[in-house]
Amino acid sequence: MNTSHQTRTRLGLAVAGLAVALFATACGGSSGGTASTTGSGGGGAANTGAVHTAQGPLGTILVDGKGMTIYLFAPDKAGKSVCNGSCATYWPPVPAPATMPSSLPGVTGMLGTTTRDDGSSQLTVAGHPLYTYAGDQKPGQAKGQNQDINGGLWTVVAADGSSVTTSAGGGSGGGGY
Repeated sequence: MNTSHQTRTRLGLAVAGLAVALFATACGGSSGGTASTTGSGGGGAANTGAVHTAQGPLGTILVDGKGMTIYLFAPDKAGKSVCNGSCATYWPPVPAPATMPSSLPGVTGMLGTTTRDDGSSQLTVAGHPLYTYAGDQKPGQAKGQNQDINGGLWTVVAADGSSVTTSAGGGSGGGGY
């Protein structure tokens, strides 16, 4: 069971990293298109890793291209991730694109990157390293919200990169993202 979960997580990270790179390339020189904040079921691969905003029970929050909720970890300091090893298995880091775009749809916080202990590059907003949560199984879920595990508090990220401290209630999440 654990090996299967790790394999899915690694595969998901690889796909997300590729998608972020494709998104960054696609956004390179054009303007005029409107980014969608919801998937259409048959979606293109170029949007699967693109961080953007979505509206739901917790307000306007950051989600990845698949609509999965994005979190920050309170113990991260000065833009440096302290979630490594098994922590990163359950809280996969959001990879930074190969070429950093000047902005992402709906994101108002300053974009940046941090180098992780394993040498990989992780996306930051307002200096906060970004993560998804393996416990969220479908778009709109925020099961990691206000979880105090792995040495600190996990919270959903607002468009400006700040921590969303409210709870949506229920924990199972809907399909709103």
